[in-house]
Amino acid sequence: MLKCTEDRYATFSIALHWLMFILMVGVYAFIELRELFPKGSDPREAMKALHFMLGLSVLVLILPRLIVRLRSGTPAIVPAPPAWQRLAAKLAHLALYLIMLGMPVLGWLTLSAAGKPIPFYGFELPALLPEDKALGKSLKELHATIGELGYFLIGLHIIAALFHHYKQRDNTLVRMLPAGKSDTRTPRQS
Repeated sequence: MLKCTEDRYATFSIALHWLMFILMVGVYAFIELRELFPKGSDPREAMKALHFMLGLSVLVLILPRLIVRLRSGTPAIVPAPPAWQRLAAKLAHLALYLIMLGMPVLGWLTLSAAGKPIPFYGFELPALLPEDKALGKSLKELHATIGELGYFLIGLHIIAALFHHYKQRDNTLVRMLPAGKSDTRTPRQS
């Protein structure tokens, strides 16, 4: 459950990966869907609160995810990709982890500086900074800019997984699929 096998990630790693994927979809969906409602309306405020809470949920789960990832190992990709692809994958994963860690903290700092409440499933988290509207505006802009980069990185991650599965015909995607979803195709041999 906590250790990867020769051909699959640890069950807990797989569960955390897909749970965090769902949370990230929610984070992005709610911040975009808020635009459908007028400023100050209850639905718009609800969408923003859900964005905040799901983002903070990512923050709560990132530490266990990193620990499991570091302790459980990584199954080999068969056939092995070229060195440049392995390096690109490591850099992309590092960037995704930095976004999953940094964006919720940046959002929390943004709300703190703006003097706004930080909702978390019926609780209000403490402010991390004293109120400073100018700083809050700057942090909000930075949060939005990095969020745009997140769209690109998540899309790249998905495209790379599909490229490996359908073009390279290796086991990159299959290693992270939930149990019972393995691919019966034989990977392309190098």
